[in-house]
Amino acid sequence: MSVIPRPDLVTGDDGLTRCAWGATDPEYRRYHDEEWGTPLRDAQRLYEKLCLEGFQAGLSWITILRRRPAFRELFHDFDPERVAAMSEDDVERLLNDARIIRHRGKIEATIQNARATLALEQPLDEVLWSFAPQRRAEPFGAFREVPATTPESTAMSKRLRSLGYRFVGPTTMYALMQSSGMVDDHLAGCFRSSVRAA
Repeated sequence: MSVIPRPDLVTGDDGLTRCAWGATDPEYRRYHDEEWGTPLRDAQRLYEKLCLEGFQAGLSWITILRRRPAFRELFHDFDPERVAAMSEDDVERLLNDARIIRHRGKIEATIQNARATLALEQPLDEVLWSFAPQRRAEPFGAFREVPATTPESTAMSKRLRSLGYRFVGPTTMYALMQSSGMVDDHLAGCFRSSVRAA
């Protein structure tokens, strides 16, 4: 019996088979192995992910990961109360800090999203997880099968926009679902997949 090649999977020097994107860089590998697809319920960390996914729009995720320590420093560890209190002077200061993505709209959205979070009638984690889909019976076999958006991410986007959030489009929200474990998009055969490949 011949073995069908799986270019979207890579077996590392540790003997573990993982999604190929998770083997391209040490930081990606740590993120893939420890974070991506792991259910996250902490409201502050979800607010952080929501904002960082917005910063990622148009860029590679590794760009954000490498700057995450600076983002955490400059945005007060993504404490919504402290971020909501940031002023136009803070925006100008951040626009001159090369350690993060210097995009006025995304910086202002992070502050607005903090204010929207504080105005919620229920915790942010409950709002976001209410859109988590039912677990799929089978994992994807290749990256090309993974969607960019789903009905759930579209509904989440629409709801968040109605609540005053910005940079929360359906594609960005699906990335949030992936990173926070609302969906498990580790490919079949990846050691992190919650469903074993046949």
